Amino acid sequence: MSGGSVERVRAALLAAGHADTIAAFPDGTRSAAEAAAAVGCTVAQIAKSIVFRAATPEGDRPALVIASGANRVDMAKVSAVLMFHVKRADGAWVRDTTGFAIGGVAPLAHVTPPLVLLDADLFHHDRIWAAAGSPMHVFETTPEALLRLCGGTRADVREAA
Repeated sequence: MSGGSVERVRAALLAAGHADTIAAFPDGTRSAAEAAAAVGCTVAQIAKSIVFRAATPEGDRPALVIASGANRVDMAKVSAVLMFHVKRADGAWVRDTTGFAIGGVAPLAHVTPPLVLLDADLFHHDRIWAAAGSPMHVFETTPEALLRLCGGTRADVREAA
């Protein structure tokens, strides 16, 4: 499954005019710490994709929060920005609605278009890395390019220390 997911991300990047910056790391990039160690960046430069279930009038919809790897996401802030209650999503629902398994959820090329929020803290970095459809693939980009690719909203989603 991951091969098709990675190719879906590659096609979406290229269709959006973004360079194919996907790199494979056989030891894995499942967590932000693993991804940072693999690519040689700080954990804060990892753009981790976290999928929540947003309760919309039409039914549950995926809400994608692309957060700095150094941050925990404040669900109350996410709910306030989206104006929908959000709750945690289980792995099966994430796979069914996004087409990606947890650990490899890319910020684009989702099966069901999600509501998207991009952590404002990512904009403190020139380069960031995000999952590219599998727990062993990431792609390099900029916060501005990622915002353009995802069509999301820049927001403060960080949980207070």
